[in-house]
Amino acid sequence: MRLPRDVSGTDLVKALRSFGYEVTRQTGSHIRLTTSEKGEHHITIPNHDPVRIGTLASILDDVAEHRSMDRENLLKLLKL
Repeated sequence: MRLPRDVSGTDLVKALRSFGYEVTRQTGSHIRLTTSEKGEHHITIPNHDPVRIGTLASILDDVAEHRSMDRENLLKLLKL
């Protein structure tokens, strides 16, 4: 599945909240999300519009690995 090219940092944060991630802090244009589901996990999302494709791929890979799924299934669940 092809990655969406128009995802903003704000949209990504909203989508990840459905997976139990909560905003723990923001420094400048970077938002730190944390979840305690399946062990504690932290990710940093740049609040850019749009998020660069390589950055988005890396974030999604990190979340997918933490949840023991592949990136394509994660994309389907996030509905980005």
